[in-house]
Amino acid sequence: MTGICELCGREGQTNIHHVYFGTANRKLSDKWGMVAMLCPDCHQNGPRAVHHCRETDLILKRRYQAKFEEEHTREEFRKIFGKSWL
Repeated sequence: MTGICELCGREGQTNIHHVYFGTANRKLSDKWGMVAMLCPDCHQNGPRAVHHCRETDLILKRRYQAKFEEEHTREEFRKIFGKSWL
């Protein structure tokens, strides 16, 4: 898929990354729109790729939780995703 990477801003090939993963959370990420479009380097290939770097993973988790909390409460987030990253 062609798009703009949400982390580095590069335009080109992007992949869908489920911000909250695992069997149950992957489905919830889809349901609540917690999916980021990332270039291959930010997704899986680079040293700071979300699948290899906890810091990058936490950046996305916190960003998407904050976005959720613009319209919902932290308690609602915890009920859905099991914990808070903020």
